[in-house]
This record gives sequence, C-alpha cells and structure tokens, in this order.
Amino acid sequence: MIINSNAKSDDRKRMIMIAPSILAADLSNLCYEVKRTEASNADMIHLDVIDGHFAPNITFGADTVKALRRCTSLIFDAHLMISEPSRYIERFIDAGCDIISVHAEVCNADTFREILNRLKKGSVKVGVALNPDTSIPYWLMEAMSEDAIDIINIMSVYPGFSGQRFIPSILPKMKDVHELIKANNLHTLIEADGGIDHNNVYDVVRAGARIIVAGNSVYSNNDIAHAIRMLRERAFRGVES
Repeated sequence: MIINSNAKSDDRKRMIMIAPSILAADLSNLCYEVKRTEASNADMIHLDVIDGHFAPNITFGADTVKALRRCTSLIFDAHLMISEPSRYIERFIDAGCDIISVHAEVCNADTFREILNRLKKGSVKVGVALNPDTSIPYWLMEAMSEDAIDIINIMSVYPGFSGQRFIPSILPKMKDVHELIKANNLHTLIEADGGIDHNNVYDVVRAGARIIVAGNSVYSNNDIAHAIRMLRERAFRGVES
C-alpha cells in the first residue's frame, strides 16, 4: 500500500497502514528483520532516528537507513528525533526515505518552511511529530491550511525508548486534529506512535489515526505476521463507517 495524496476522501478515511518500528526488532540483524517484516504484510518500516540530544538515546543514522534500503521496497517512514533536523534532511532524502517527520519542538516558522520546501523538492512526504504535551503551533496550522502536510505524528509516549506505556490523554488532541482535517478536507494522515498494541489500537483509530506505529507489540511476538494481522483487524473495527 502506498500513501496516495490524490486518493478520494472516503478512501483515505478507511486507510489503515501498519508501520512496525524496527527499533524494537533484533538490531544485530536489521536487514533480516526488515525482510521478514515485509513478508509479514507490513505497509511501512518506521525508522526511529534519535541523536542523544533531543531524546535520551542514540539509535542509527542515514548510513544505516541507506543500507537497509537495499533490503526492501517497503515505504521508509523516518521519524527524526533530532535537535537540528535541517542539518541532516538531505542525508535522509538521499538514503531513500519516503516520509520524513521532524519534531515541532525543534522548529519555528522559518526553519520548518525551509525543511518543508527541501522535502518537497526531494519528492519526500512531509511529516511533523508532536510530543504528548505539545500543542499544534501556528506555523503548522498555516502549513496544514495549505494542505502541505502529509503526516502528523501524535506521540503517545515521550521520545527515547521503545516499550513505554501508552499515554491515553493524547486522544483528545488526536480527535481535534482529526476534526480539523475532516472540516477542511485535507489529505493529511494522522500517525499514532508510542505504546500501541491490540488493547489501544481501536481507540487511536477511533480518534482519527490511520498509520499505526507498533514496536514491541509486533517484535515481541514470535509470529510477527500474526501480530500485524491482529493489529490491522482490531484497527479496522475502529474506522468510522
């Protein structure tokens, strides 16, 4: 499944995409993990890039992403949890990312507009991530009004480590963003990211999420195809009729 910006509104509303977070997989054998994730009918690979400054962890960079690009044709959904994303955008574009999300907390109107233009020039989908306690900034509202945002990642944990508990208090914010998207007939998709499993995926989909990031709930299961299938089936129950 690909993200089609020109899809009809009803089609986008019913779209569910499962994006396993490879950070929760076996990091000693990432190419194998990416290949078995693709074989298990995932829609994307979610790439948590953390620099040790924005969040208290260090994961991997553009070179690793570029190496993994040779292992799969799946959509690469790069989530840049880094303090200075503008310094590294081209590296991740060149590495083969299809979606690149930067954090609202490290942007202002000018830096984000520059990033947006560079992503569009590189034919990469534009994403913005919001920490659980971050409100939508005015510059993001302006970009949304132009229908220039492809993904809004509403974090349900604080960035840093996999395996954290889902924070349910983000659901009203997710609903508000969903209503804004519907009211203005925007093509933006909401991504749910952080502690998502079969117990809460219904709730985040009901709140408007259509891209489901799941780490431990996929890779802690010996049968990841079964885990992905169960997430998808439970998510579809939450899609509005």
